[in-house]
Order: sequence, then structure tokens, then C-alpha cells
Amino acid sequence: MLAKKKMFLLLAGACFSLFNQTAQADGLADLKAALTRLPGQTPVKAIVEAKTWSRQGEGKDADEQNGQASISLDDSPRGLQLLYSKDLLTRLETEERAKEKDPKAKTPTIAAIREVNSSELRPMVSAVGNLSRVLEKAIFKSEKADANYNGKPARLLSFEIPVEKLSEKDRKYVKKFEGSLEVWIGQDGIPLASRMHQAISGRAFVVISFETKNEEELVYGVSGDRLVVTKKESRNSGSGAGEKGEMRVVKTLQVQS
Repeated sequence: MLAKKKMFLLLAGACFSLFNQTAQADGLADLKAALTRLPGQTPVKAIVEAKTWSRQGEGKDADEQNGQASISLDDSPRGLQLLYSKDLLTRLETEERAKEKDPKAKTPTIAAIREVNSSELRPMVSAVGNLSRVLEKAIFKSEKADANYNGKPARLLSFEIPVEKLSEKDRKYVKKFEGSLEVWIGQDGIPLASRMHQAISGRAFVVISFETKNEEELVYGVSGDRLVVTKKESRNSGSGAGEKGEMRVVKTLQVQS
């Protein structure tokens, strides 16, 4: 009787382990299924703020600049509408005039406003399309539980980004490429955050060597049936032809009720 009970416990444990492994392996399927449940038809109003920092050059000759811009947006069946405040437009005009007088004048608002145009904001208010396109070219590598993501139970999906993500024209100059993507998902498969890393080195025009590094971290949220990016932080650095530069952009999106 004792032997039968022990055998039953062993079989039950094996079945539970097999079930758990199967559930873990379904993370990618859960993510893709969750994206189909978020068609993004719910209208959304939000305030978006962009903060930029850049540095060109090194040492005493380095040119460093900080910028900030905030706008309102409305995405509805009528389309995506952006609203620029009078204060922001005044700052832009002031910088444009200063640039006409002195080509070396700093223009932080102009730099920041480039980060809150329609092409930059569309993937933030309708995030499913952009994430789906990235997943199409990504190669799934692994999945593991991550119980400490902001205190919430989550699963971490890891991917490799192949060099084919780059255009055929760009690949001609690339000698080394490393790309990775990590996506945290909840128990329902909805993405919570993602992190992408790319490192590229190569040579252009025979004599010019270059290196670039790009990192992008996104935090997701749900508004109605819409997946949105509530925070996007991008960090880029590069060197080549005797020049070196860095840039960091942080954008936050606050949905208005």
C-alpha cells in the first residue's frame, strides 16, 4: 500500500512538472494571443512629455544640450491630433531666430520637438503594431519566471535580433552585429515592459570605421482595448570618422480620463 502511494506521488509530481514546463513554454503564444485582444479602437487622450540630452565630441570641445517639450494628443476615429501650446510655439520661434543669427546657438526645444511628432508618437498610443513587427523578425530563445517585476508575478521572454533586421543597404557596411530583446509579460500574456539592445560595428567607404550602441526600454499600459507605451527611454552612442556622440531621450505618456 505504501509503495503504491509513493508511486502515485512520484507520478503526480512528474505530471505537475510536465504541466508547468508546458505552461512556461507557452509564453510567446500567450503574448501573441494577448496582442490580438487589443485592437486599439478605444479613443485616447494623453499628455506626452519628452526630455532629451545629447553630447557631441569629447573633453573641453564637447557640446552638451538638454531639451524638454510637452504636448497633448487625441487619437480617435478622426485620426491622431497633436496640440502644441502657445508657450511651446513661442520657444520654438525664439530658438529658430537665434539659430538664424548664430548657427552655433543651442536649440534644445527644437531637438525635443522632434521626439513628439506624429511618427514618433503613433507607436506609443498604438503599441501593438510596432511590437508585433519586432516579434516577426526576432528569434525566440527562452522563457523564465520573474516574480520580482515591480512586485508582480511575470514571465520574461528572451529573443535574439538577427542582422536581417537591418536593411540590405546597411548590412553591406556591418562587420559585427549583436541584437537582443527581452519582453516581460503578465499571467494573461499582456506585455508589461520590453528592453532591446543592439551593438553594431563596421566600415564605410573603405577607410571609415564606426561603432554604435542602441538601447530602448519600454513600459506598457492598457487603456480600454489599446496597448500604450507609458514610458520610453532610448540611449544611443556612436563613434566614427574621429567623432563621438551620445544621446538619451525619455518620453512619458499620461492618459487623461
